[in-house]
This record gives sequence, C-alpha cells and structure tokens, in this order.
Amino acid sequence: MTDFADQEDYIFFSDPDEIPNPKFFKNFNLKEKYGIFLQDCFNYKFNLFNPFESPWEGTRVAKKKNIRSLDFMRQKIKTKNLSYPFWRFDKEKSIKIFNNGGWHFNNILSAEEISVKLKTFAHSEFSTKEYSDVDLIKKKIDKKIDLFNRGHNYSAKSLDESFPEYLKKNREKYVNWII
Repeated sequence: MTDFADQEDYIFFSDPDEIPNPKFFKNFNLKEKYGIFLQDCFNYKFNLFNPFESPWEGTRVAKKKNIRSLDFMRQKIKTKNLSYPFWRFDKEKSIKIFNNGGWHFNNILSAEEISVKLKTFAHSEFSTKEYSDVDLIKKKIDKKIDLFNRGHNYSAKSLDESFPEYLKKNREKYVNWII
C-alpha cells in the first residue's frame, strides 16, 4: 500500500470508466469500514442506459488502515454481504452504500476500438469473431443491444440533472458519444 497516505486517509478505488458522484465528497465521512458507490451503467454512449447492470457496484472507499488490498475491496466488499445472516462473520458487513453514487461509462469507444479491446481482453472467450467482428459490433451499437448476446436492450436517456455537470456543460464536445 502507499507510503504517502496516513492510516486515517480515505483511499478511493475505481476502474477508469467508473466516475463517483462528486456530491459525496463534500464533508466526506465514512462511519463504516468500507463504502460502495452504486452507479448507473451506460454502454457505447454516455446516455445509453443499461438497466441490466444498474446499479453497478463501482467505486469503493475505505480508510487506509482498513484496506487489505485493492483486489480484496473489489472481490470481497459487495452489497450482497449485507444480506447474509449475522453469524456469517466471514462476510464483511461494515459497508456504507452510496446510492446514486455516480456513473459507469462502459465501452464509450468506436466499434473498431471495442473490437481491439475484446481481442486483448482478459476474458479470451470474447476475442472470437462472434463477438469482436467490427461490423457485428456496429450493428449491436445501432440496435442498442448487448455485446455478449445476453438479451440486454439499452435505452437513451436525456442528459438531465442526474448526469455529470462536466458532460452537460460540454455536450457539443461529445456529440458523437451522445444519442
């Protein structure tokens, strides 16, 4: 773990496409050991909503003194832990849930870039032509459906107050990434 952080400092952990909602950062105080930001999930476009993976268990937070590893936070700190009975002491339950906790902008890429990503993805089963063919990916984006043939359909959402302020103020800059 880091040498530049004190034991009482908060460490936030996110994938690059997970954006925590900044409204929670003002006067931030975590009373539990861990926190999970539940985020709206969007695919292909900033406003193409994916209800099947929302809320997304995205950004995690803890004080440095409570972090075993970042992998532990991602793999073992889950909302489902809160539903286990009290005697399941092997499941961490000191977790604060941050509803409306931000945005998971997944695959905001061109079809060509998604193809490259799939071909180099840790899940090599998605590198086959069945998933990574550029024309097939373009069709799935146009149809607003899932890349992985799970039957997920996405819907466009208008850029309202629930979206990041930066995105709303710079919508003309991202016109190709907004429906």
